[in-house]
Amino acid sequence: MARGKIQIKPIDNPTNRQVTYSKRRNGLFKKANELTVLCDARVSIIMFSQSGKLHEFISPSTTTKEIIDLYQKTLGVDLWQSQYEKMQEQLRKLKDVNRNLRKEIRQRMGDCLNELSFEELQGLEQEMDNAAKLIRERKYKSIGNQIDTSRKKCRNVEEIHKGLLHELDAIKEDPYGLVDNGGDYDAIIGYQHGGPRIFALRLQPTHSTVNPITPRRNPQLPSPEEFPKIARAA
Repeated sequence: MARGKIQIKPIDNPTNRQVTYSKRRNGLFKKANELTVLCDARVSIIMFSQSGKLHEFISPSTTTKEIIDLYQKTLGVDLWQSQYEKMQEQLRKLKDVNRNLRKEIRQRMGDCLNELSFEELQGLEQEMDNAAKLIRERKYKSIGNQIDTSRKKCRNVEEIHKGLLHELDAIKEDPYGLVDNGGDYDAIIGYQHGGPRIFALRLQPTHSTVNPITPRRNPQLPSPEEFPKIARAA
């Protein structure tokens, strides 16, 4: 059965379009490889899909640059001449801008002023005054920020000083500084450097679980029951 002829027209379905592009691209690259092997031809194919993805084929015996150089030499054209001229023109403009900027910098430093007219000197003076005004405002703002920071530090130091004075007054009001930690204490008065001081000693609390100690009687002494008999005999 003969294969039907396919009508060549744009494919509307994106999926079908991508599938067809992939199949035909692979077939084209296969044919190019066959030409390279069978006929020793130098083949270069550059393709871009609708999404901008690059696909290329180049014969193993050459490079893309060699193919383009051979193309230019064969046709007698220079594909890079127009681009080179545009780049040269852009370079000239950048050099002019750089030259003018360097000249303005030297004029602001007091050089190259002889070639300026009176109006240009007045304009330069006005620009310098405006620049000095902006610099002065920035300097004052920086000084103000430093002053605010110093004031905050001073306030913090004053608060710390007040806290220390408050603690010192509390110590003066209670010089002994006795503290109750929930235990039994006995106070001992001591003297150090000629002044009285009270030291708090903590005693271990008694526990009900401790067995009481029973005193042991000396066997050489009479018992309490024998005391009346000894008294009557005497």
